[in-house]
Amino acid sequence: MAQADWQDILQYCMANGILIKRGVKEKLLEMDNPMSIVEKAEPGFLKLEDFGAPVKVLDESPADLARVIAPLVESAPVPVFRIHGLADYDMDDFPMKATDASSDIEVHWDITGNSVTEGRMDDIRSCFNDRLKKIKQMIIKTGLPARCSDIARLQSERIRFTGYENIACAIGLVNEPRTTKNGHLIFDLEDHTGAMTCLLRKDDEDPNPVVTSGILPDNVIGVSGSFSRDGDLFYISDLHWPDLPNRQRVHAEQGVSVAFLSDIHVGSKTFLEDQWYKMAQWMREDPLGHTIKYLILSGDVVDGVGIYPNQDKELAITDLFHQYSHFARLIELLPDWVECILLPGNHDAVRPAEPQPALEPDIQQDYNTTKFVGNPCEFSLHGVRLLSYHGKSIDDFVAGMRTITYGSPVDAMKQMMLQRHLAPQWGGKTPLSPEPQDNLVISTIPDIFVTGHVHGHSCINHKGTTLVCSSTWQDQTSYQRMLGFQPQPCILTVVNLGTHKTASIPFA
Repeated sequence: MAQADWQDILQYCMANGILIKRGVKEKLLEMDNPMSIVEKAEPGFLKLEDFGAPVKVLDESPADLARVIAPLVESAPVPVFRIHGLADYDMDDFPMKATDASSDIEVHWDITGNSVTEGRMDDIRSCFNDRLKKIKQMIIKTGLPARCSDIARLQSERIRFTGYENIACAIGLVNEPRTTKNGHLIFDLEDHTGAMTCLLRKDDEDPNPVVTSGILPDNVIGVSGSFSRDGDLFYISDLHWPDLPNRQRVHAEQGVSVAFLSDIHVGSKTFLEDQWYKMAQWMREDPLGHTIKYLILSGDVVDGVGIYPNQDKELAITDLFHQYSHFARLIELLPDWVECILLPGNHDAVRPAEPQPALEPDIQQDYNTTKFVGNPCEFSLHGVRLLSYHGKSIDDFVAGMRTITYGSPVDAMKQMMLQRHLAPQWGGKTPLSPEPQDNLVISTIPDIFVTGHVHGHSCINHKGTTLVCSSTWQDQTSYQRMLGFQPQPCILTVVNLGTHKTASIPFA
Protein backbone atom coordinates (compact mmCIF):
# COMPACT_ATOMS: atom_id res chain seq x y z
CA MET A 1 0.00 0.00 0.00
CA ALA A 2 1.32 3.42 -0.90
CA GLN A 3 2.08 5.95 1.82
CA ALA A 4 -0.31 8.39 0.18
CA ASP A 5 -3.11 5.87 0.70
CA TRP A 6 -2.28 5.70 4.41
CA GLN A 7 -2.57 9.49 4.61
CA ASP A 8 -6.04 9.23 3.07
CA ILE A 9 -7.04 6.67 5.70
CA LEU A 10 -5.66 8.78 8.52
CA GLN A 11 -7.50 11.89 7.32
CA TYR A 12 -10.75 9.92 7.00
CA CYS A 13 -10.38 8.62 10.56
CA MET A 14 -9.63 12.06 11.98
CA ALA A 15 -12.63 13.55 10.20
CA ASN A 16 -14.99 10.83 11.48
CA GLY A 17 -13.80 10.57 15.06
CA ILE A 18 -12.04 7.20 14.62
CA LEU A 19 -8.97 6.53 16.76
CA ILE A 20 -6.50 3.92 15.56
CA LYS A 21 -5.05 1.71 18.29
CA ARG A 22 -1.49 0.36 18.20
CA GLY A 23 -0.96 -2.51 15.79
CA VAL A 24 -3.92 -1.57 13.58
CA LYS A 25 -1.89 0.50 11.13
CA GLU A 26 0.33 -2.48 10.29
CA LYS A 27 -2.71 -4.70 9.84
CA LEU A 28 -4.32 -2.19 7.48
CA LEU A 29 -1.17 -1.88 5.40
CA GLU A 30 -1.27 -5.65 4.79
CA MET A 31 -4.76 -5.51 3.28
CA ASP A 32 -5.71 -5.09 -0.37
CA ASN A 33 -8.73 -2.87 0.44
CA PRO A 34 -8.23 -1.32 3.90
CA MET A 35 -10.91 1.33 3.36
CA SER A 36 -13.58 -1.39 3.43
CA ILE A 37 -12.77 -1.90 7.10
CA VAL A 38 -12.31 1.76 7.96
CA GLU A 39 -15.59 2.89 6.39
CA LYS A 40 -17.55 0.36 8.50
CA ALA A 41 -15.97 1.57 11.75
CA GLU A 42 -17.98 3.56 14.26
CA PRO A 43 -16.55 6.66 16.02
CA GLY A 44 -14.15 5.56 18.73
CA PHE A 45 -11.28 3.08 18.64
CA LEU A 46 -10.51 0.90 15.63
CA LYS A 47 -9.22 -2.29 17.24
CA LEU A 48 -7.63 -5.50 15.96
CA GLU A 49 -10.82 -7.40 16.84
CA ASP A 50 -12.65 -5.43 14.13
CA PHE A 51 -10.76 -7.35 11.45
CA GLY A 52 -12.30 -10.73 12.23
CA ALA A 53 -10.18 -13.56 10.88
CA PRO A 54 -6.43 -13.07 10.48
CA VAL A 55 -5.41 -11.34 7.29
CA LYS A 56 -4.22 -13.73 4.64
CA VAL A 57 -0.91 -12.56 3.23
CA LEU A 58 -0.39 -15.22 0.53
CA ASP A 59 -3.21 -16.80 -1.49
CA GLU A 60 -1.34 -20.06 -1.65
CA SER A 61 1.78 -21.40 -0.06
CA PRO A 62 4.47 -22.04 -2.66
CA ALA A 63 4.68 -25.69 -3.50
CA ASP A 64 8.45 -25.83 -3.16
CA LEU A 65 8.30 -24.78 0.50
CA ALA A 66 8.28 -27.89 2.62
CA ARG A 67 6.47 -26.19 5.49
CA VAL A 68 3.21 -24.41 6.31
CA ILE A 69 3.28 -20.70 6.76
CA ALA A 70 1.86 -19.91 10.19
CA PRO A 71 -1.18 -17.65 10.33
CA LEU A 72 -0.59 -14.11 11.42
CA VAL A 73 -1.20 -13.38 15.11
CA GLU A 74 -1.27 -10.12 17.01
CA SER A 75 2.21 -9.30 18.24
CA ALA A 76 2.76 -8.71 21.94
CA PRO A 77 3.21 -5.06 22.88
CA VAL A 78 6.78 -3.99 23.59
CA PRO A 79 7.16 -2.14 26.92
CA VAL A 80 8.45 1.42 26.53
CA PHE A 81 10.47 2.01 29.69
CA ARG A 82 12.97 4.46 28.27
CA ILE A 83 13.30 5.98 24.82
CA HIS A 84 16.45 4.70 23.18
CA GLY A 85 19.46 6.94 23.63
CA LEU A 86 17.80 9.27 26.14
CA ALA A 87 20.12 9.95 29.04
CA ASP A 88 19.28 13.51 30.07
CA TYR A 89 17.33 12.71 33.21
CA ASP A 90 17.80 10.62 36.35
CA MET A 91 14.80 9.01 38.02
CA ASP A 92 16.32 9.87 41.39
CA ASP A 93 15.37 13.49 40.54
CA PHE A 94 11.72 12.46 40.05
CA PRO A 95 10.99 10.15 42.97
CA MET A 96 7.31 10.75 43.66
CA LYS A 97 4.41 9.11 41.84
CA ALA A 98 1.58 11.39 40.73
CA THR A 99 -0.97 8.90 42.05
CA ASP A 100 0.33 9.53 45.58
CA ALA A 101 -0.24 13.31 45.40
CA SER A 102 -3.44 15.25 45.78
CA SER A 103 -4.39 17.99 43.33
CA ASP A 104 -3.36 21.53 44.31
CA ILE A 105 -4.22 24.21 41.72
CA GLU A 106 -4.76 27.84 42.68
CA VAL A 107 -5.58 30.38 39.95
CA HIS A 108 -4.34 33.87 40.85
CA TRP A 109 -5.51 35.76 37.79
CA ASP A 110 -7.55 34.98 34.69
CA ILE A 111 -9.34 37.42 32.37
CA THR A 112 -12.28 35.00 31.94
CA GLY A 113 -15.39 36.76 33.19
CA ASN A 114 -13.35 39.80 34.23
CA SER A 115 -13.07 41.76 30.97
CA VAL A 116 -14.68 45.18 31.41
CA THR A 117 -13.32 47.21 28.49
CA GLU A 118 -15.63 48.99 26.07
CA GLY A 119 -12.81 49.78 23.64
CA ARG A 120 -13.07 53.52 24.20
CA MET A 121 -10.22 56.02 24.21
CA ASP A 122 -10.59 56.34 27.99
CA ASP A 123 -9.94 52.59 28.31
CA ILE A 124 -6.78 52.85 26.19
CA ARG A 125 -5.56 55.84 28.19
CA SER A 126 -6.29 54.05 31.47
CA CYS A 127 -4.46 50.93 30.28
CA PHE A 128 -1.26 52.81 29.45
CA ASN A 129 -1.40 54.90 32.65
CA ASP A 130 -1.75 51.71 34.66
CA ARG A 131 1.20 50.13 32.80
CA LEU A 132 3.36 53.19 33.46
CA LYS A 133 2.43 53.31 37.15
CA LYS A 134 3.13 49.62 37.79
CA ILE A 135 6.43 49.34 35.92
CA LYS A 136 7.66 52.74 37.15
CA GLN A 137 7.55 51.44 40.73
CA MET A 138 9.54 48.35 39.66
CA ILE A 139 12.24 50.50 38.03
CA ILE A 140 12.54 52.77 41.08
CA LYS A 141 13.07 49.71 43.30
CA THR A 142 16.07 48.65 41.18
CA GLY A 143 17.86 51.87 42.19
CA LEU A 144 18.43 55.02 40.12
CA PRO A 145 21.47 57.38 40.15
CA ALA A 146 19.21 60.36 40.93
CA ARG A 147 15.66 61.10 41.96
CA CYS A 148 13.10 60.42 39.23
CA SER A 149 11.25 63.51 37.99
CA ASP A 150 8.29 64.14 35.72
CA ILE A 151 9.30 64.93 32.15
CA ALA A 152 7.57 68.34 32.18
CA ARG A 153 9.53 69.37 35.27
CA LEU A 154 12.83 68.21 33.76
CA GLN A 155 12.20 70.27 30.65
CA SER A 156 11.39 73.35 32.69
CA GLU A 157 14.67 72.87 34.58
CA ARG A 158 16.75 71.60 31.66
CA ILE A 159 19.43 74.32 32.10
CA ARG A 160 20.22 72.67 35.44
CA PHE A 161 20.79 69.34 33.70
CA THR A 162 22.93 70.59 30.78
CA GLY A 163 26.37 69.02 30.63
CA TYR A 164 27.63 66.22 32.87
CA GLU A 165 27.58 67.82 36.31
CA ASN A 166 23.97 67.03 37.24
CA ILE A 167 22.28 63.80 36.24
CA ALA A 168 18.57 63.79 35.47
CA CYS A 169 16.32 60.70 35.63
CA ALA A 170 12.93 60.08 34.07
CA ILE A 171 10.66 57.09 33.47
CA GLY A 172 8.18 56.89 30.61
CA LEU A 173 6.80 55.08 27.58
CA VAL A 174 8.91 54.64 24.45
CA ASN A 175 7.42 56.17 21.31
CA GLU A 176 8.66 56.00 17.69
CA PRO A 177 12.07 54.39 18.18
CA ARG A 178 14.33 54.78 15.12
CA THR A 179 17.97 54.61 14.13
CA THR A 180 19.88 57.60 12.77
CA LYS A 181 22.11 57.40 9.71
CA ASN A 182 25.10 57.24 12.07
CA GLY A 183 23.67 54.23 13.92
CA HIS A 184 22.46 56.06 17.08
CA LEU A 185 19.15 55.08 18.68
CA ILE A 186 16.63 57.88 19.05
CA PHE A 187 13.10 57.79 20.51
CA ASP A 188 10.52 59.91 22.32
CA LEU A 189 9.93 59.26 26.00
CA GLU A 190 6.43 60.10 27.30
CA ASP A 191 4.71 60.24 30.67
CA HIS A 192 1.45 61.84 31.83
CA THR A 193 3.09 65.30 31.91
CA GLY A 194 4.88 65.54 28.57
CA ALA A 195 7.46 64.08 26.18
CA MET A 196 11.14 64.52 25.35
CA THR A 197 13.41 63.23 22.59
CA CYS A 198 16.15 60.90 23.80
CA LEU A 199 19.37 59.82 22.07
CA LEU A 200 21.40 56.72 22.89
CA ARG A 201 24.75 56.95 21.15
CA LYS A 202 26.37 54.16 19.20
CA ASP A 203 29.78 53.24 20.63
CA ASP A 204 31.88 50.88 18.53
CA GLU A 205 34.38 50.31 21.36
CA ASP A 206 31.70 49.55 23.97
CA PRO A 207 28.52 48.68 22.04
CA ASN A 208 25.24 48.99 23.91
CA PRO A 209 23.03 45.90 23.37
CA VAL A 210 19.92 48.10 23.06
CA VAL A 211 21.50 50.09 20.21
CA THR A 212 22.47 46.80 18.56
CA SER A 213 19.09 45.11 18.91
CA GLY A 214 16.65 48.01 18.89
CA ILE A 215 13.75 48.62 21.25
CA LEU A 216 10.01 48.02 20.98
CA PRO A 217 7.62 50.97 21.15
CA ASP A 218 5.38 51.33 24.23
CA ASN A 219 7.98 49.86 26.56
CA VAL A 220 8.29 51.51 29.97
CA ILE A 221 11.93 52.33 30.68
CA GLY A 222 14.00 54.64 32.84
CA VAL A 223 16.68 56.96 31.45
CA SER A 224 19.43 58.92 33.13
CA GLY A 225 21.62 61.53 31.47
CA SER A 226 21.61 65.21 30.55
CA PHE A 227 20.16 67.67 28.02
CA SER A 228 21.95 69.11 25.00
CA ARG A 229 22.84 72.80 25.19
CA ASP A 230 19.80 73.84 23.15
CA GLY A 231 17.59 71.49 25.15
CA ASP A 232 16.26 69.66 22.10
CA LEU A 233 17.82 66.30 22.97
CA PHE A 234 18.27 64.27 26.12
CA TYR A 235 21.55 62.37 25.92
CA ILE A 236 21.18 58.99 27.63
CA SER A 237 24.07 57.77 29.73
CA ASP A 238 22.20 54.72 31.12
CA LEU A 239 18.96 52.85 30.58
CA HIS A 240 17.09 51.37 33.54
CA TRP A 241 14.84 48.33 33.25
CA PRO A 242 12.48 46.60 35.70
CA ASP A 243 14.56 43.46 35.32
CA LEU A 244 14.23 40.34 37.47
CA PRO A 245 16.30 40.27 40.63
CA ASN A 246 18.26 37.11 41.34
CA ARG A 247 16.01 35.02 43.54
CA GLN A 248 15.34 31.56 44.87
CA ARG A 249 12.49 29.59 43.39
CA VAL A 250 9.71 28.17 45.51
CA HIS A 251 9.96 24.40 45.88
CA ALA A 252 6.87 22.26 46.33
CA GLU A 253 6.72 19.95 49.31
CA GLN A 254 5.35 17.24 47.05
CA GLY A 255 7.87 16.42 44.30
CA VAL A 256 5.38 15.71 41.53
CA SER A 257 6.06 16.83 37.97
CA VAL A 258 4.36 19.16 35.52
CA ALA A 259 4.65 18.66 31.76
CA PHE A 260 4.33 21.26 29.01
CA LEU A 261 3.02 21.17 25.44
CA SER A 262 1.68 23.77 23.04
CA ASP A 263 0.40 24.12 19.49
CA ILE A 264 -1.11 20.65 19.06
CA HIS A 265 -3.01 21.79 15.94
CA VAL A 266 -5.51 18.93 15.86
CA GLY A 267 -7.38 19.03 12.56
CA SER A 268 -4.35 19.86 10.47
CA LYS A 269 -3.03 17.35 7.96
CA THR A 270 0.36 17.78 9.59
CA PHE A 271 -0.83 16.94 13.11
CA LEU A 272 1.39 14.08 14.38
CA GLU A 273 -1.25 11.71 15.74
CA ASP A 274 0.94 8.59 15.86
CA GLN A 275 3.37 10.42 18.12
CA TRP A 276 0.51 11.39 20.43
CA TYR A 277 -0.35 7.69 20.86
CA LYS A 278 3.31 7.04 21.56
CA MET A 279 3.39 9.72 24.25
CA ALA A 280 0.20 8.41 25.88
CA GLN A 281 1.70 4.91 26.04
CA TRP A 282 4.95 6.30 27.42
CA MET A 283 3.12 8.14 30.22
CA ARG A 284 1.49 4.86 31.27
CA GLU A 285 4.62 2.71 31.08
CA ASP A 286 7.67 4.87 31.82
CA PRO A 287 8.55 5.62 35.46
CA LEU A 288 8.96 9.33 34.64
CA GLY A 289 5.45 9.36 33.15
CA HIS A 290 4.12 8.17 36.52
CA THR A 291 5.46 11.33 38.17
CA ILE A 292 3.50 13.71 35.89
CA LYS A 293 0.53 15.15 37.80
CA TYR A 294 -0.21 18.13 35.50
CA LEU A 295 -0.07 18.80 31.76
CA ILE A 296 -0.09 22.47 30.68
CA LEU A 297 -1.41 23.03 27.14
CA SER A 298 -0.41 26.60 26.16
CA GLY A 299 -2.75 27.33 23.28
CA ASP A 300 -3.52 26.35 19.68
CA VAL A 301 -4.77 22.89 20.61
CA VAL A 302 -6.66 22.85 17.29
CA ASP A 303 -5.73 24.28 13.90
CA GLY A 304 -8.97 26.24 13.70
CA VAL A 305 -10.91 27.35 10.62
CA GLY A 306 -10.36 30.50 8.56
CA ILE A 307 -7.21 31.51 10.42
CA TYR A 308 -5.25 32.21 7.23
CA PRO A 309 -6.00 32.17 3.46
CA ASN A 310 -6.60 28.75 1.90
CA GLN A 311 -6.34 27.00 5.26
CA ASP A 312 -9.10 24.60 4.24
CA LYS A 313 -6.68 22.91 1.82
CA GLU A 314 -4.44 21.92 4.75
CA LEU A 315 -7.18 20.61 7.05
CA ALA A 316 -7.98 16.96 7.72
CA ILE A 317 -10.97 18.02 9.89
CA THR A 318 -12.78 21.00 8.41
CA ASP A 319 -15.34 21.49 11.20
CA LEU A 320 -14.11 23.49 14.19
CA PHE A 321 -16.21 21.68 16.79
CA HIS A 322 -15.15 18.31 15.39
CA GLN A 323 -11.52 19.39 15.87
CA TYR A 324 -12.16 20.07 19.56
CA SER A 325 -14.14 16.83 19.94
CA HIS A 326 -11.29 14.84 18.41
CA PHE A 327 -8.81 16.46 20.75
CA ALA A 328 -11.05 15.60 23.70
CA ARG A 329 -10.81 11.93 22.69
CA LEU A 330 -7.02 12.25 22.46
CA ILE A 331 -6.93 13.70 25.99
CA GLU A 332 -8.82 10.62 27.21
CA LEU A 333 -5.90 8.46 26.07
CA LEU A 334 -3.71 10.01 28.78
CA PRO A 335 -3.50 8.34 32.21
CA ASP A 336 -6.28 9.29 34.61
CA TRP A 337 -3.79 10.70 37.13
CA VAL A 338 -2.79 13.50 34.71
CA GLU A 339 -4.74 16.76 35.11
CA CYS A 340 -4.76 19.05 32.07
CA ILE A 341 -4.80 22.86 32.20
CA LEU A 342 -5.71 24.35 28.81
CA LEU A 343 -5.48 27.94 27.68
CA PRO A 344 -6.26 29.32 24.19
CA GLY A 345 -4.01 30.68 21.46
CA ASN A 346 -4.45 32.62 18.24
CA HIS A 347 -5.84 29.53 16.40
CA ASP A 348 -8.47 28.80 19.04
CA ALA A 349 -12.16 29.77 19.07
CA VAL A 350 -11.89 32.90 21.24
CA ARG A 351 -11.39 36.60 20.57
CA PRO A 352 -7.95 37.31 19.05
CA ALA A 353 -7.29 40.30 21.34
CA GLU A 354 -5.17 39.54 24.40
CA PRO A 355 -5.79 38.81 27.19
CA GLN A 356 -8.04 36.04 25.88
CA PRO A 357 -10.81 34.35 27.89
CA ALA A 358 -11.11 30.59 28.26
CA LEU A 359 -12.85 28.47 25.62
CA GLU A 360 -16.64 28.59 25.58
CA PRO A 361 -18.76 26.10 27.61
CA ASP A 362 -20.06 24.56 24.36
CA ILE A 363 -16.51 23.40 23.68
CA GLN A 364 -15.66 22.52 27.27
CA GLN A 365 -18.54 20.04 27.59
CA ASP A 366 -16.63 17.38 25.61
CA TYR A 367 -13.81 17.38 28.17
CA ASN A 368 -14.06 15.48 31.45
CA THR A 369 -10.99 16.35 33.52
CA THR A 370 -9.54 19.42 31.78
CA LYS A 371 -9.34 22.80 33.54
CA PHE A 372 -9.91 25.73 31.17
CA VAL A 373 -8.26 29.10 31.80
CA GLY A 374 -7.57 32.29 29.86
CA ASN A 375 -4.45 33.45 28.05
CA PRO A 376 -2.31 34.45 29.85
CA CYS A 377 -2.97 32.87 33.22
CA GLU A 378 -1.17 33.05 36.57
CA PHE A 379 -1.63 30.05 38.83
CA SER A 380 0.18 27.96 41.42
CA LEU A 381 0.75 24.21 41.57
CA HIS A 382 1.58 23.08 45.11
CA GLY A 383 2.78 26.61 45.90
CA VAL A 384 5.00 26.92 42.81
CA ARG A 385 3.89 29.97 40.82
CA LEU A 386 3.49 29.59 37.04
CA LEU A 387 2.83 32.14 34.32
CA SER A 388 1.47 30.51 31.18
CA TYR A 389 1.20 32.54 27.97
CA HIS A 390 0.63 31.34 24.42
CA GLY A 391 3.33 33.69 23.09
CA LYS A 392 1.80 35.55 20.13
CA SER A 393 3.87 38.64 20.98
CA ILE A 394 7.07 36.74 20.10
CA ASP A 395 6.20 37.79 16.53
CA ASP A 396 6.56 41.45 17.60
CA PHE A 397 9.88 40.83 19.31
CA VAL A 398 11.27 39.06 16.23
CA ALA A 399 10.02 41.85 13.92
CA GLY A 400 11.14 44.73 16.14
CA MET A 401 14.45 43.56 17.60
CA ARG A 402 17.33 42.62 15.34
CA THR A 403 18.94 40.12 17.72
CA ILE A 404 15.84 37.98 18.29
CA THR A 405 14.93 35.18 15.88
CA TYR A 406 12.40 32.37 15.67
CA GLY A 407 15.29 29.97 16.03
CA SER A 408 15.80 31.10 19.63
CA PRO A 409 12.39 32.13 21.04
CA VAL A 410 13.70 31.96 24.60
CA ASP A 411 15.52 35.25 23.87
CA ALA A 412 12.11 36.89 23.42
CA MET A 413 11.01 35.39 26.73
CA LYS A 414 14.07 36.93 28.41
CA GLN A 415 13.03 40.30 26.98
CA MET A 416 9.54 39.87 28.44
CA MET A 417 11.12 39.27 31.83
CA LEU A 418 13.50 42.21 31.38
CA GLN A 419 10.67 44.56 30.38
CA ARG A 420 8.18 42.93 32.80
CA HIS A 421 5.51 42.87 30.11
CA LEU A 422 4.18 40.07 27.90
CA ALA A 423 3.19 42.18 24.88
CA PRO A 424 4.35 45.81 25.13
CA GLN A 425 3.77 46.94 21.54
CA TRP A 426 0.38 48.41 20.72
CA GLY A 427 -0.71 48.10 17.09
CA GLY A 428 1.87 45.46 16.14
CA LYS A 429 1.32 41.83 15.22
CA THR A 430 -0.42 41.06 18.51
CA PRO A 431 -4.01 42.35 18.94
CA LEU A 432 -4.50 43.79 22.43
CA SER A 433 -7.64 44.50 24.41
CA PRO A 434 -7.47 47.88 26.22
CA GLU A 435 -8.55 46.78 29.67
CA PRO A 436 -8.59 49.65 32.20
CA GLN A 437 -5.88 47.75 34.07
CA ASP A 438 -2.97 46.41 32.04
CA ASN A 439 -3.14 42.73 32.93
CA LEU A 440 -0.16 41.85 30.72
CA VAL A 441 2.29 43.48 33.13
CA ILE A 442 4.36 40.81 34.92
CA SER A 443 3.73 42.14 38.42
CA THR A 444 4.67 38.96 40.30
CA ILE A 445 7.81 37.05 39.34
CA PRO A 446 6.91 33.46 38.38
CA ASP A 447 8.91 30.40 39.31
CA ILE A 448 8.10 28.92 35.89
CA PHE A 449 7.30 30.96 32.77
CA VAL A 450 5.98 29.03 29.75
CA THR A 451 5.11 30.06 26.19
CA GLY A 452 4.56 28.31 22.85
CA HIS A 453 3.37 29.66 19.49
CA VAL A 454 6.61 29.49 17.47
CA HIS A 455 6.95 25.67 17.34
CA GLY A 456 10.42 25.69 18.87
CA HIS A 457 11.67 24.22 22.14
CA SER A 458 13.78 25.52 25.03
CA CYS A 459 14.03 24.95 28.75
CA ILE A 460 16.52 27.06 30.73
CA ASN A 461 16.99 28.69 34.13
CA HIS A 462 16.99 32.49 33.99
CA LYS A 463 17.65 34.37 37.23
CA GLY A 464 15.73 31.88 39.31
CA THR A 465 12.86 31.45 36.84
CA THR A 466 12.53 28.37 34.64
CA LEU A 467 11.76 29.48 31.08
CA VAL A 468 9.96 26.85 29.00
CA CYS A 469 9.20 27.29 25.31
CA SER A 470 6.78 24.42 24.75
CA SER A 471 7.17 22.15 21.75
CA THR A 472 4.53 21.71 19.07
CA TRP A 473 2.78 18.52 17.96
CA GLN A 474 2.63 19.55 14.30
CA ASP A 475 5.03 18.72 11.51
CA GLN A 476 6.44 21.34 9.15
CA THR A 477 3.69 23.25 7.35
CA SER A 478 3.82 24.49 3.77
CA TYR A 479 4.27 28.06 5.03
CA GLN A 480 7.17 27.04 7.25
CA ARG A 481 8.70 25.10 4.38
CA MET A 482 8.52 28.21 2.19
CA LEU A 483 10.36 30.20 4.87
CA GLY A 484 12.90 27.44 5.43
CA PHE A 485 11.82 27.09 9.08
CA GLN A 486 12.12 23.65 10.68
CA PRO A 487 9.98 23.19 13.80
CA GLN A 488 11.00 21.08 16.79
CA PRO A 489 7.95 18.87 17.26
CA CYS A 490 6.93 16.28 19.82
CA ILE A 491 9.21 17.17 22.73
CA LEU A 492 7.55 16.85 26.13
CA THR A 493 9.14 19.12 28.75
CA VAL A 494 8.88 17.79 32.31
CA VAL A 495 9.70 19.85 35.43
CA ASN A 496 9.83 18.48 38.97
CA LEU A 497 7.96 20.95 41.20
CA GLY A 498 9.96 19.88 44.24
CA THR A 499 13.48 20.20 42.84
CA HIS A 500 12.96 22.11 39.55
CA LYS A 501 14.95 19.41 37.76
CA THR A 502 13.93 19.19 34.10
CA ALA A 503 13.76 16.58 31.36
CA SER A 504 12.94 16.90 27.65
CA ILE A 505 11.44 13.73 26.15
CA PRO A 506 11.47 13.43 22.32
CA PHE A 507 8.74 11.43 20.58
CA ALA A 508 9.31 12.40 16.92
